[in-house]
Amino acid sequence: MKTLLLLRHAKSSWKDSDLEDHDRPLNTRGKREAPRMGQLLKEEQLLPDFILSSSAKRCRKTAEHVIHESGYRGETRITGDLYEAGAEQLRRVLAALGDEISRVLLIAHNPGLEELLEGLTGAYTPLTTAALARLDLPIEHWRDLSDDTRGVLVKNWQPRELD
Repeated sequence: MKTLLLLRHAKSSWKDSDLEDHDRPLNTRGKREAPRMGQLLKEEQLLPDFILSSSAKRCRKTAEHVIHESGYRGETRITGDLYEAGAEQLRRVLAALGDEISRVLLIAHNPGLEELLEGLTGAYTPLTTAALARLDLPIEHWRDLSDDTRGVLVKNWQPRELD
């Protein structure tokens, strides 16, 4: 069995309208909620074996806060393949992971994350900014992750529900 942790990036700022979407930073709320989700990973003993993050600044900064607060010391890969990725692209990136990885944290964007979650569970589950979902997947190898894979949504944490 593999465990997939889906984390939507924390709330980003729209203050500077001259910035490209890819370069938008976290806003004040995002800077508060991202570390809280890192604490949650530590509290729930859900530290991943590997972190995959979109290259968008809001995702990279979310990852930095999560890593710092959780004490994660493993490998992190930042990739443009996750920026604006739909469910199928996210699934392809996950399917390329090595079998030594049992639990992965994927930090990316909507609507792709919600589409992936719905495809893997058969039910729509909203992911607000900085929301974290834990799925248990009935696969032994990431390469077996497909459109037919049906996992179990173990828990969906919304940051506003944690305080």
